[in-house]
Amino acid sequence: MAGVLSIEERENLNKEMLIRTLRCIIDVPQINFCIVISYDPAALAIARELGAKTILESKATNLNRALQKATAAAKAFNATQVLILPADLPLVTSTDIQQFINLGENFEGMTISSDHRQSGTNALMVNPIGLIDYNFGEWSFRKHIEQAERKKVHVRVANIQNLQFDLDVPEDLEIIRSMEKPIYIAKES
Repeated sequence: MAGVLSIEERENLNKEMLIRTLRCIIDVPQINFCIVISYDPAALAIARELGAKTILESKATNLNRALQKATAAAKAFNATQVLILPADLPLVTSTDIQQFINLGENFEGMTISSDHRQSGTNALMVNPIGLIDYNFGEWSFRKHIEQAERKKVHVRVANIQNLQFDLDVPEDLEIIRSMEKPIYIAKES
């Protein structure tokens, strides 16, 4: 997004999406607690204000190691299953999250949703915790499925339209801007 949004616009967009995502999560009755892991103290302060537990991560840590750390914390809070949900899902609603959880709640294995390009992972529920390693990054959807197959872990693909749309590239932002009632519109300078 650096080519189309200024630093300030990207910061505002990230802040808005974090707040929106956390508000959606808070409204889901099956979620006992939420953990936000970030190297950004401002993001962690927002998360705490909205009732999330927070973990300050080193800027040098990659996403998968950060998620392992957050999962270990969830396990310490006696969580038996975990839902990984990124904050770059501008169309997601509490209903979408609840529907995804309902599909995986009593399912021992991995419930997964791809992005709209069928390459990334936009939601991942693991029951029980620790069943698979995280493989977020390029082609993560396929990597998670392949790992589950190797480990003989049951997989349920639950592609819910609003969960599948994320903001990764400028074209995604243009789609949001072109909607009749856009959710996020960063002001152009």
